[in-house]
Amino acid sequence: MKKIIAFPFSILFYLVFGSILVVFHVIQIVALRGFGYQAHKTSVDFLNLCITRSLLLLGTRVSFNNPIPILSNQSYIIVSNHQSLYDIPPIIWYLRKTHPKFISKKELGKGIPSVSYNLRHGGSVLIDRKDRRQAITSIIDFGEYLTKHKRSGVIFPEGTRSRDGKLKKFHESGLQTMIKYTPEALVLPVSIQNSWKLQQWGSFPLPVGVKIQFKVHEPISAKAHTFKEIYDYCHDVISKELN
Repeated sequence: MKKIIAFPFSILFYLVFGSILVVFHVIQIVALRGFGYQAHKTSVDFLNLCITRSLLLLGTRVSFNNPIPILSNQSYIIVSNHQSLYDIPPIIWYLRKTHPKFISKKELGKGIPSVSYNLRHGGSVLIDRKDRRQAITSIIDFGEYLTKHKRSGVIFPEGTRSRDGKLKKFHESGLQTMIKYTPEALVLPVSIQNSWKLQQWGSFPLPVGVKIQFKVHEPISAKAHTFKEIYDYCHDVISKELN
């Protein structure tokens, strides 16, 4: 019965979601070409606000608990668990002061209105998961870019989405490389709960009435701790929140 009810709401959501992507694709192009980085960033911020708000059409409520004051002119390495595609818009919107950029697979750099354009032109990095050397080189360049411009990188160390909400093992290489080449950054763990439920039936239909919770945890200095200390801290604080 729940699945049957979800069909019409999912159709409505996807119509609105698709329209948002198309409209903001044009807005992004105009903003970047005509006014530069800051205008483009603002357009991306509001794109992700609109996507987050559109989830209300499914009765989905997103709560973002951020008790941590965000410092200006400070790079962050945002370390988060990953449960669905819908993890990303709230992070971009609610942590917009940190200028979050992403490490994404190269396949996302083509064919998706708004999303692909932002990944190619907004400061994120596209990697080939099959080419380890290219991936590491790209992440090194990414870390140096974040340091130079005082921006922040988002990394999902699990590598893939958790389809049941359970935390997977963190892969070390990407996170270790980011920490090494963004030494002045603060490492900011973020835990996400229940977004996996939005895709528990796949891409269609989407369930109605999901409650997604984000929580920002206390940051720690990258240069003041060993990699193992940072790894253990991020994994443990996120794992504890999910249990």
